Amino acid sequence: MTSSAPLHDVVARRPNIAVVVGTVTVGGAAPIVVQSMTNTDTADIAGTAKQVAELARAGSELVRITVDKPEAAAAVPRIREHLDMIGCTVPLIGDFHYNGHQLLEREPACAEALAKYRINPGNVGFGRKKDTQFAAIIAFALKYAKPVRIGANWGSLDQSMVTTLMDENHARAVPWDAARVGREALIRSALDSAARAEELGLARDRIILSCKVSGVQELIAVYRDLAARCDYALHLGLTEAGIGSKGIVASTAALSVLLQEGIGDTIRISLTPEPGESRTREVIVAQELLQTMGLRAFTPLVTACPGCGRTSSTLFQELAKTVQDHVRAKMPEWRLQYDGVENLTLAVMGCIVNGPGESKHANIGISLPGTGETPAAPVFIDGQKAMTLRGANIAHEFVGVIEEYVARKYVARA
Repeated sequence: MTSSAPLHDVVARRPNIAVVVGTVTVGGAAPIVVQSMTNTDTADIAGTAKQVAELARAGSELVRITVDKPEAAAAVPRIREHLDMIGCTVPLIGDFHYNGHQLLEREPACAEALAKYRINPGNVGFGRKKDTQFAAIIAFALKYAKPVRIGANWGSLDQSMVTTLMDENHARAVPWDAARVGREALIRSALDSAARAEELGLARDRIILSCKVSGVQELIAVYRDLAARCDYALHLGLTEAGIGSKGIVASTAALSVLLQEGIGDTIRISLTPEPGESRTREVIVAQELLQTMGLRAFTPLVTACPGCGRTSSTLFQELAKTVQDHVRAKMPEWRLQYDGVENLTLAVMGCIVNGPGESKHANIGISLPGTGETPAAPVFIDGQKAMTLRGANIAHEFVGVIEEYVARKYVARA
Protein backbone atom coordinates (compact mmCIF):
# COMPACT_ATOMS: atom_id res chain seq x y z
CA MET A 1 0.00 0.00 0.00
CA THR A 2 1.21 3.54 -0.67
CA SER A 3 1.79 5.75 2.35
CA SER A 4 0.34 9.24 2.41
CA ALA A 5 2.16 12.13 4.02
CA PRO A 6 0.57 13.66 7.12
CA LEU A 7 -2.14 16.21 6.33
CA HIS A 8 -1.10 18.64 9.03
CA ASP A 9 1.79 19.08 11.45
CA VAL A 10 -0.59 18.29 14.30
CA VAL A 11 2.11 17.16 16.68
CA ALA A 12 5.88 17.07 16.78
CA ARG A 13 6.65 13.37 16.34
CA ARG A 14 9.14 12.07 18.86
CA PRO A 15 12.49 11.35 17.20
CA ASN A 16 12.36 7.57 17.07
CA ILE A 17 14.61 5.34 15.01
CA ALA A 18 13.29 4.26 11.61
CA VAL A 19 12.86 0.51 11.06
CA VAL A 20 12.37 -1.00 7.61
CA VAL A 21 9.84 -3.86 7.56
CA GLY A 22 9.78 -5.31 4.08
CA THR A 23 8.67 -2.42 1.88
CA VAL A 24 7.34 -0.32 4.78
CA THR A 25 9.21 2.09 7.04
CA VAL A 26 8.13 2.34 10.68
CA GLY A 27 9.34 5.25 12.79
CA GLY A 28 11.68 8.11 12.00
CA ALA A 29 9.94 10.64 9.77
CA ALA A 30 7.67 8.01 8.16
CA PRO A 31 3.87 8.30 8.42
CA ILE A 32 2.22 6.27 11.18
CA VAL A 33 1.68 2.75 9.85
CA VAL A 34 -1.59 0.80 10.09
CA GLN A 35 -1.34 -2.90 10.79
CA SER A 36 -3.73 -5.76 11.50
CA MET A 37 -3.72 -9.46 12.32
CA THR A 38 -5.44 -12.46 10.81
CA ASN A 39 -7.67 -14.77 12.86
CA THR A 40 -7.43 -17.74 10.52
CA ASP A 41 -5.55 -20.97 11.17
CA THR A 42 -2.27 -20.16 9.43
CA ALA A 43 -1.98 -23.78 8.33
CA ASP A 44 -5.00 -23.04 6.13
CA ILE A 45 -2.98 -21.55 3.31
CA ALA A 46 -5.86 -20.50 1.06
CA GLY A 47 -7.96 -19.08 3.90
CA THR A 48 -5.08 -17.14 5.43
CA ALA A 49 -3.87 -15.75 2.11
CA LYS A 50 -7.43 -14.65 1.32
CA GLN A 51 -7.80 -12.82 4.61
CA VAL A 52 -4.35 -11.21 4.34
CA ALA A 53 -5.28 -9.95 0.88
CA GLU A 54 -8.59 -8.59 2.19
CA LEU A 55 -6.82 -6.76 5.02
CA ALA A 56 -4.23 -5.35 2.63
CA ARG A 57 -6.92 -4.25 0.19
CA ALA A 58 -8.70 -2.47 3.04
CA GLY A 59 -5.48 -0.55 3.74
CA SER A 60 -3.48 -2.60 6.24
CA GLU A 61 0.18 -1.85 5.55
CA LEU A 62 1.51 -4.70 7.69
CA VAL A 63 -0.31 -7.95 8.49
CA ARG A 64 0.59 -10.25 11.39
CA ILE A 65 -0.11 -13.98 11.26
CA THR A 66 0.05 -16.59 14.01
CA VAL A 67 2.96 -19.01 13.80
CA ASP A 68 2.28 -21.47 16.59
CA LYS A 69 2.91 -24.97 15.24
CA PRO A 70 5.00 -26.75 12.59
CA GLU A 71 2.11 -26.80 10.11
CA ALA A 72 1.70 -23.05 10.42
CA ALA A 73 5.42 -22.39 9.98
CA ALA A 74 5.52 -24.64 6.91
CA ALA A 75 2.55 -22.75 5.43
CA VAL A 76 4.13 -19.29 5.69
CA PRO A 77 6.31 -19.42 2.54
CA ARG A 78 3.41 -20.84 0.55
CA ILE A 79 1.16 -18.02 1.79
CA ARG A 80 3.83 -15.53 0.74
CA GLU A 81 4.06 -17.14 -2.70
CA HIS A 82 0.29 -17.05 -3.13
CA LEU A 83 0.15 -13.36 -2.18
CA ASP A 84 2.98 -12.50 -4.55
CA MET A 85 1.17 -14.30 -7.38
CA ILE A 86 -1.90 -12.09 -6.96
CA GLY A 87 0.19 -8.93 -6.64
CA CYS A 88 -0.29 -8.45 -2.90
CA THR A 89 3.05 -7.27 -1.54
CA VAL A 90 2.00 -6.50 2.06
CA PRO A 91 4.76 -7.56 4.51
CA LEU A 92 3.94 -10.51 6.79
CA ILE A 93 4.83 -10.52 10.48
CA GLY A 94 5.23 -13.80 12.32
CA ASP A 95 3.66 -13.89 15.79
CA PHE A 96 5.68 -16.26 17.99
CA HIS A 97 5.00 -17.45 21.53
CA TYR A 98 6.68 -20.24 23.51
CA ASN A 99 8.22 -22.19 20.62
CA GLY A 100 9.37 -19.62 18.08
CA HIS A 101 13.02 -20.74 18.28
CA GLN A 102 12.04 -24.29 17.37
CA LEU A 103 9.75 -23.29 14.49
CA LEU A 104 12.28 -20.95 12.92
CA GLU A 105 14.97 -23.62 13.11
CA ARG A 106 12.68 -26.30 11.70
CA GLU A 107 11.36 -24.13 8.84
CA PRO A 108 14.10 -21.83 7.49
CA ALA A 109 11.85 -20.91 4.55
CA CYS A 110 9.40 -19.47 7.08
CA ALA A 111 12.18 -17.45 8.70
CA GLU A 112 13.07 -16.02 5.31
CA ALA A 113 9.52 -15.36 4.06
CA LEU A 114 8.49 -13.27 7.06
CA ALA A 115 9.28 -9.55 7.03
CA LYS A 116 9.44 -9.26 10.81
CA TYR A 117 9.29 -11.47 13.91
CA ARG A 118 7.17 -10.62 16.94
CA ILE A 119 8.26 -12.15 20.25
CA ASN A 120 6.93 -11.80 23.78
CA PRO A 121 9.60 -11.59 26.51
CA GLY A 122 7.06 -12.97 28.96
CA ASN A 123 6.83 -16.36 27.22
CA VAL A 124 9.82 -16.64 24.91
CA GLY A 125 11.24 -19.05 27.46
CA PHE A 126 11.20 -19.77 31.18
CA GLY A 127 13.93 -20.10 33.77
CA ARG A 128 17.35 -20.92 32.38
CA LYS A 129 15.89 -21.56 28.92
CA LYS A 130 14.70 -17.99 28.51
CA ASP A 131 18.07 -16.51 27.59
CA THR A 132 19.03 -19.28 25.17
CA GLN A 133 15.64 -19.32 23.42
CA PHE A 134 15.55 -15.54 23.13
CA ALA A 135 19.10 -15.58 21.75
CA ALA A 136 18.13 -18.25 19.22
CA ILE A 137 15.35 -16.08 17.77
CA ILE A 138 17.65 -13.06 17.62
CA ALA A 139 20.19 -15.23 15.81
CA PHE A 140 17.60 -16.04 13.13
CA ALA A 141 16.75 -12.34 12.83
CA LEU A 142 20.42 -11.61 12.27
CA LYS A 143 20.86 -14.45 9.79
CA TYR A 144 17.91 -13.38 7.65
CA ALA A 145 18.23 -9.61 8.27
CA LYS A 146 14.78 -9.27 9.86
CA PRO A 147 13.56 -6.68 12.37
CA VAL A 148 11.97 -7.83 15.61
CA ARG A 149 9.09 -6.45 17.64
CA ILE A 150 9.63 -7.12 21.31
CA GLY A 151 6.11 -7.00 22.67
CA ALA A 152 5.55 -7.12 26.41
CA ASN A 153 1.99 -7.78 27.52
CA TRP A 154 0.42 -7.44 30.94
CA GLY A 155 -1.40 -10.74 30.44
CA SER A 156 1.85 -12.67 30.10
CA LEU A 157 4.42 -10.81 32.16
CA ASP A 158 7.75 -12.39 33.01
CA GLN A 159 7.07 -13.45 36.61
CA SER A 160 10.74 -13.33 37.57
CA MET A 161 10.75 -9.68 36.55
CA VAL A 162 7.62 -9.02 38.62
CA THR A 163 9.15 -10.73 41.65
CA THR A 164 12.34 -8.70 41.34
CA LEU A 165 10.45 -5.43 41.12
CA MET A 166 8.23 -6.33 44.05
CA ASP A 167 11.34 -6.97 46.14
CA GLU A 168 12.81 -3.65 45.03
CA ASN A 169 9.55 -1.90 45.82
CA HIS A 170 9.38 -3.43 49.27
CA ALA A 171 12.76 -1.91 50.04
CA ARG A 172 11.70 1.62 49.04
CA ALA A 173 11.18 4.20 51.75
CA VAL A 174 7.92 5.12 50.02
CA PRO A 175 6.70 2.06 48.08
CA TRP A 176 4.95 2.48 44.74
CA ASP A 177 1.36 1.37 44.35
CA ALA A 178 0.65 -1.94 42.62
CA ALA A 179 -0.34 -0.29 39.32
CA ARG A 180 2.98 1.53 39.05
CA VAL A 181 4.91 -1.65 39.82
CA GLY A 182 2.98 -3.42 37.07
CA ARG A 183 3.72 -0.66 34.56
CA GLU A 184 7.40 -0.72 35.47
CA ALA A 185 7.49 -4.49 34.98
CA LEU A 186 6.11 -4.10 31.47
CA ILE A 187 8.53 -1.35 30.55
CA ARG A 188 11.56 -3.04 32.05
CA SER A 189 10.68 -6.31 30.35
CA ALA A 190 10.67 -4.57 26.95
CA LEU A 191 13.72 -2.37 27.53
CA ASP A 192 15.85 -5.09 29.10
CA SER A 193 15.00 -7.45 26.24
CA ALA A 194 15.88 -4.78 23.68
CA ALA A 195 19.20 -4.17 25.41
CA ARG A 196 19.91 -7.90 25.35
CA ALA A 197 19.02 -8.07 21.65
CA GLU A 198 21.53 -5.30 20.97
CA GLU A 199 24.19 -7.16 22.96
CA LEU A 200 23.54 -10.15 20.70
CA GLY A 201 24.14 -7.98 17.63
CA LEU A 202 20.68 -6.79 16.58
CA ALA A 203 20.92 -3.14 15.53
CA ARG A 204 18.66 -0.51 17.07
CA ASP A 205 17.12 0.13 13.67
CA ARG A 206 15.83 -3.45 13.66
CA ILE A 207 13.96 -3.22 16.98
CA ILE A 208 10.35 -2.12 17.61
CA LEU A 209 8.88 -2.13 21.12
CA SER A 210 5.38 -2.44 22.51
CA CYS A 211 3.96 -2.64 26.04
CA LYS A 212 0.32 -3.60 25.74
CA VAL A 213 -2.43 -3.47 28.33
CA SER A 214 -6.23 -3.44 28.00
CA GLY A 215 -7.02 -0.36 30.12
CA VAL A 216 -7.09 3.10 28.54
CA GLN A 217 -5.45 5.05 31.36
CA GLU A 218 -2.89 2.31 31.96
CA LEU A 219 -1.89 2.29 28.29
CA ILE A 220 -1.44 6.06 28.25
CA ALA A 221 0.69 5.96 31.41
CA VAL A 222 2.84 3.07 30.18
CA TYR A 223 3.62 4.59 26.79
CA ARG A 224 4.33 8.06 28.16
CA ASP A 225 6.94 6.51 30.42
CA LEU A 226 8.29 4.16 27.74
CA ALA A 227 8.62 6.97 25.18
CA ALA A 228 10.51 9.11 27.69
CA ARG A 229 13.02 6.32 28.31
CA CYS A 230 13.92 5.15 24.80
CA ASP A 231 14.12 6.12 21.14
CA TYR A 232 13.01 2.78 19.67
CA ALA A 233 10.12 2.77 17.21
CA LEU A 234 6.90 2.08 19.14
CA HIS A 235 3.85 -0.01 18.27
CA LEU A 236 0.59 1.14 19.90
CA GLY A 237 -2.59 -0.73 20.69
CA LEU A 238 -4.75 -2.06 23.48
CA THR A 239 -4.08 -5.76 23.83
CA GLU A 240 -7.82 -6.53 23.84
CA ALA A 241 -9.98 -3.52 22.97
CA GLY A 242 -13.33 -5.31 23.06
CA ILE A 243 -16.30 -5.75 20.74
CA GLY A 244 -18.28 -3.19 18.78
CA SER A 245 -18.52 0.40 19.96
CA LYS A 246 -16.74 -0.38 23.24
CA GLY A 247 -13.63 -1.55 21.41
CA ILE A 248 -13.68 1.40 19.03
CA VAL A 249 -14.18 3.96 21.80
CA ALA A 250 -11.53 2.44 24.06
CA SER A 251 -8.94 2.29 21.28
CA THR A 252 -9.69 5.82 20.13
CA ALA A 253 -9.59 7.21 23.66
CA ALA A 254 -6.19 5.68 24.37
CA LEU A 255 -4.41 6.05 21.06
CA SER A 256 -5.60 9.56 20.23
CA VAL A 257 -4.05 10.93 23.43
CA LEU A 258 -0.70 9.26 22.71
CA LEU A 259 -0.67 10.15 19.02
CA GLN A 260 -1.49 13.77 19.83
CA GLU A 261 1.57 13.78 22.10
CA GLY A 262 3.75 12.48 19.27
CA ILE A 263 4.01 8.96 20.67
CA GLY A 264 3.65 5.95 18.38
CA ASP A 265 4.91 4.86 14.98
CA THR A 266 2.53 2.03 14.07
CA ILE A 267 -0.91 1.12 15.41
CA ARG A 268 -3.35 -1.75 15.53
CA ILE A 269 -6.98 -1.62 16.67
CA SER A 270 -7.53 -5.02 18.32
CA LEU A 271 -11.28 -5.32 17.89
CA THR A 272 -13.25 -8.45 18.69
CA PRO A 273 -15.27 -8.88 15.48
CA GLU A 274 -19.06 -8.86 15.72
CA PRO A 275 -20.55 -12.21 14.61
CA GLY A 276 -20.26 -12.33 10.84
CA GLU A 277 -18.33 -9.05 10.68
CA SER A 278 -15.31 -8.72 8.41
CA ARG A 279 -11.87 -8.63 9.99
CA THR A 280 -11.21 -5.52 7.94
CA ARG A 281 -13.22 -3.46 10.41
CA GLU A 282 -10.12 -2.97 12.57
CA VAL A 283 -8.25 -1.54 9.58
CA ILE A 284 -11.03 0.93 8.78
CA VAL A 285 -11.17 2.12 12.40
CA ALA A 286 -7.38 2.62 12.49
CA GLN A 287 -7.48 4.61 9.26
CA GLU A 288 -10.40 6.74 10.41
CA LEU A 289 -8.65 7.47 13.70
CA LEU A 290 -5.52 8.72 11.95
CA GLN A 291 -7.48 10.59 9.29
CA THR A 292 -9.85 12.39 11.63
CA MET A 293 -6.80 13.50 13.65
CA GLY A 294 -5.22 14.90 10.51
CA LEU A 295 -2.23 12.55 10.70
CA ARG A 296 -2.85 10.50 7.52
CA ALA A 297 -5.23 10.43 4.58
CA PHE A 298 -6.53 7.10 3.30
CA THR A 299 -9.94 7.55 1.72
CA PRO A 300 -12.50 10.32 1.24
CA LEU A 301 -14.55 10.67 4.42
CA VAL A 302 -18.16 11.78 4.41
CA THR A 303 -19.46 14.49 6.74
CA ALA A 304 -23.13 13.78 7.43
CA CYS A 305 -25.62 15.37 9.80
CA PRO A 306 -27.09 13.24 12.61
CA GLY A 307 -30.70 14.05 11.69
CA CYS A 308 -33.40 15.76 13.73
CA GLY A 309 -37.12 16.60 13.56
CA ARG A 310 -36.48 18.57 10.38
CA THR A 311 -35.14 15.46 8.59
CA SER A 312 -38.12 13.13 8.63
CA SER A 313 -36.89 11.35 5.49
CA THR A 314 -34.24 8.63 5.76
CA LEU A 315 -32.88 9.65 2.36
CA PHE A 316 -29.89 11.53 3.78
CA GLN A 317 -28.94 8.51 5.91
CA GLU A 318 -29.18 6.17 2.96
CA LEU A 319 -27.29 8.57 0.70
CA ALA A 320 -24.49 9.08 3.26
CA LYS A 321 -24.02 5.30 3.52
CA THR A 322 -24.19 4.87 -0.24
CA VAL A 323 -21.52 7.53 -0.76
CA GLN A 324 -19.22 6.23 1.99
CA ASP A 325 -19.51 2.65 0.75
CA HIS A 326 -18.92 3.76 -2.83
CA VAL A 327 -15.71 5.70 -2.17
CA ARG A 328 -14.31 2.92 0.02
CA ALA A 329 -15.03 0.37 -2.68
CA LYS A 330 -13.45 2.60 -5.32
CA MET A 331 -10.33 3.59 -3.36
CA PRO A 332 -8.19 0.55 -4.30
CA GLU A 333 -8.78 1.48 -7.94
CA TRP A 334 -8.55 5.24 -7.45
CA ARG A 335 -5.35 4.92 -5.41
CA LEU A 336 -3.66 3.35 -8.40
CA GLN A 337 -5.11 5.82 -10.90
CA TYR A 338 -5.04 9.21 -9.18
CA ASP A 339 -2.67 11.10 -6.94
CA GLY A 340 -4.18 12.74 -3.85
CA VAL A 341 -7.75 11.46 -4.18
CA GLU A 342 -7.65 10.27 -0.54
CA ASN A 343 -7.88 13.96 0.48
CA LEU A 344 -11.29 14.44 -1.16
CA THR A 345 -13.93 15.76 1.27
CA LEU A 346 -17.67 15.06 0.92
CA ALA A 347 -20.77 16.24 2.78
CA VAL A 348 -24.29 14.82 2.85
CA MET A 349 -26.62 17.08 4.79
CA GLY A 350 -30.27 16.57 5.68
CA CYS A 351 -31.83 20.04 5.67
CA ILE A 352 -31.35 23.73 4.98
CA VAL A 353 -30.15 24.71 8.49
CA ASN A 354 -26.50 23.67 8.12
CA GLY A 355 -26.74 21.94 4.76
CA PRO A 356 -25.55 24.64 2.37
CA GLY A 357 -22.84 25.89 4.75
CA GLU A 358 -21.37 22.45 5.42
CA SER A 359 -21.62 21.58 1.74
CA LYS A 360 -19.58 24.64 0.81
CA HIS A 361 -16.80 23.58 3.18
CA ALA A 362 -16.44 20.23 1.39
CA ASN A 363 -15.06 19.59 -2.08
CA ILE A 364 -18.47 18.18 -2.97
CA GLY A 365 -21.58 18.56 -0.83
CA ILE A 366 -25.28 18.06 -1.12
CA SER A 367 -28.07 19.58 0.97
CA LEU A 368 -31.14 17.35 0.90
CA PRO A 369 -34.66 18.71 1.48
CA GLY A 370 -35.91 18.50 5.05
CA THR A 371 -39.49 18.44 6.30
CA GLY A 372 -41.54 21.12 4.59
CA GLU A 373 -38.72 22.20 2.28
CA THR A 374 -38.85 22.35 -1.49
CA PRO A 375 -38.05 18.86 -2.86
CA ALA A 376 -34.74 19.97 -4.36
CA ALA A 377 -31.14 19.15 -3.42
CA PRO A 378 -28.53 21.78 -4.28
CA VAL A 379 -25.03 20.41 -4.94
CA PHE A 380 -21.96 22.50 -4.13
CA ILE A 381 -18.56 21.89 -5.73
CA ASP A 382 -15.52 23.60 -4.24
CA GLY A 383 -17.73 26.12 -2.45
CA GLN A 384 -19.94 27.05 -5.35
CA LYS A 385 -23.44 25.89 -6.17
CA ALA A 386 -23.08 23.71 -9.28
CA MET A 387 -26.52 22.17 -9.81
CA THR A 388 -29.74 21.05 -8.19
CA LEU A 389 -30.80 17.41 -8.14
CA ARG A 390 -34.44 16.30 -7.99
CA GLY A 391 -36.44 13.11 -8.22
CA ALA A 392 -35.90 9.47 -7.35
CA ASN A 393 -32.36 9.12 -8.76
CA ILE A 394 -30.54 11.63 -6.53
CA ALA A 395 -28.20 9.00 -5.07
CA HIS A 396 -27.16 7.67 -8.48
CA GLU A 397 -26.69 11.15 -9.88
CA PHE A 398 -24.69 12.37 -6.88
CA VAL A 399 -22.33 9.40 -7.10
CA GLY A 400 -21.89 10.29 -10.77
CA VAL A 401 -20.94 13.84 -9.77
CA ILE A 402 -18.27 12.43 -7.47
CA GLU A 403 -16.89 10.14 -10.18
CA GLU A 404 -16.71 13.00 -12.68
CA TYR A 405 -14.99 15.28 -10.15
CA VAL A 406 -12.35 12.69 -9.30
CA ALA A 407 -11.54 12.08 -12.97
CA ARG A 408 -11.32 15.83 -13.65
CA LYS A 409 -9.66 17.11 -10.48
CA TYR A 410 -6.93 14.62 -9.63
CA VAL A 411 -3.81 13.99 -11.65
CA ALA A 412 -3.67 10.58 -13.25
CA ARG A 413 -0.68 8.50 -12.19
CA ALA A 414 1.81 7.65 -14.91
